[in-house]
Amino acid sequence: MSERKERFETSSGIEVKHLYSLLEEDFIKDIGFPGQFPFTRGIYPNMYRGRLWTMRQYAGFGTAEESNRRFRYLLDHGQTGLSVAFDLPTQMGYDPDDPWAEGEVGRVGVSIASLNDMMLLFKDIPLDKVSVSMTINATAAILLAVYLAVAEERGISFYALNGTIQNDILKEYVARGTYIFPPRPSMRLITDIFAYCGKQVPRWNTISISGYHIREAGATAVQELAYTFSDAIAYVEAAKKAGLAVDDFAPRLSFFFAVHNNILEEVAKFRAGRRLWARIMKERFGAKDPRSLMMRCHAQTSGATLTAQQPNVNIVRVGLQALAGVLGGVQSLHTNSLDEACALPTEETAKLALRTQQIIAGESGAPNVVDPFGGSFAVEALTSEIEKRARKEIEKIDSMGGAVSAIERGYIQKEIHESAFAFQKRIESQEQIIVGVNAYKSESPPLPGLLKVNPQFERRQIHLVVSLRKRRNAGKVSTALSALKEAASGTENLMPPILNAVRARATLGEISHALREVFGEHDIGTHV
Repeated sequence: MSERKERFETSSGIEVKHLYSLLEEDFIKDIGFPGQFPFTRGIYPNMYRGRLWTMRQYAGFGTAEESNRRFRYLLDHGQTGLSVAFDLPTQMGYDPDDPWAEGEVGRVGVSIASLNDMMLLFKDIPLDKVSVSMTINATAAILLAVYLAVAEERGISFYALNGTIQNDILKEYVARGTYIFPPRPSMRLITDIFAYCGKQVPRWNTISISGYHIREAGATAVQELAYTFSDAIAYVEAAKKAGLAVDDFAPRLSFFFAVHNNILEEVAKFRAGRRLWARIMKERFGAKDPRSLMMRCHAQTSGATLTAQQPNVNIVRVGLQALAGVLGGVQSLHTNSLDEACALPTEETAKLALRTQQIIAGESGAPNVVDPFGGSFAVEALTSEIEKRARKEIEKIDSMGGAVSAIERGYIQKEIHESAFAFQKRIESQEQIIVGVNAYKSESPPLPGLLKVNPQFERRQIHLVVSLRKRRNAGKVSTALSALKEAASGTENLMPPILNAVRARATLGEISHALREVFGEHDIGTHV
């Protein structure tokens, strides 16, 4: 019987054979056992049989009060960790009343301008009991300082805090765009966070190196691993150059990946990623602590695969992707809502997305076996092929001088753009089927009750920040900002002076502008 296609392949262009029967590699050497080097089968011996992954739904919009209500709603419905989305002004270092912020306050995340806002955001939420992830990059040091100040105000020890800041600036230059400073001072801020948290906030994950945005911009699964690990290598090298010992900070590195629709490729990607990262840390950096070799990761189902056409079908896509993440052995997971191709999720669609994870956890049986696809001829072959291709791409970036140099040359950006273009061509030729878009099309009524951010939120945030400036001690703020600029002009760790500015009630925009005066801003039209 003839086959449907001349060639079957994954989204990374890896040929899928009609049958897999033999493993070519040494099984014990390359695959090993869960919880042991090279961690192909999982970073813990019993994986989800010991503890389920953290169900960490990404949320945040409008004011701190509105987002706090959404957080408490999700926690009440069984979410086990918080993940904070910040609006664009917060990500870019602007206060709500800045002209550059007009029209964007509270639109794609919560607006946080000061310690007062953060206290409202986490009102009645036990920071010493809930793990908190913050998707923030250019202003990561400031938002972390604000979070620490909230804990301080409540009398909670920094040693009790558990969470993650994304803090991954390199991917912003190639895939997302919410950068402020040039890469060199940005890298300094990152390593300052590593050093500060290593001593003061030891349970905090100081960076979540993100392949998610790289993948969503059009990269393949192989490129997602290769470019993410190339960025990670740059961070490790920068930290070592700053005088940090690899085993002092590497155990707190974590990763963030997308999960797309090709289940076998996604499972193989996570397995290949764990093996490749373990080998990089051991062979390249001489890490000795087993925790330094572990690729601990958060995953999120793919927003780029969701469609505005027949949006209810997105429930199926998200379910498949979430299952792939669990079968691949992720440590925490966010499931997108069915309406996210149209708007921010409503409470009801966010709850349904959370229920998707809970069904997988409680009803599917998937968490009851460690690495359930381990030993599958197809998955093992894909795991090895993805690792081989990703390593080859990393070596190519190394030959250019590393991730920063490759970004300077525009190489990574160009490769992502070409992959996105090739995928779009496959959609247009119907080689790649997208249900509801280029096949099985049908009319579907608009989704009712889409979430709309109240324009009053922006006016309220402006009022709050203006009122804060009138009430606070202006002299203390001025002194704190001057001390920050002086520190930025030197070489001392910037976390303490940033924290002091936050305590004085300096705003996020004021702290960002103080650093802009010293560091300058990144100009996309020039070399990084």
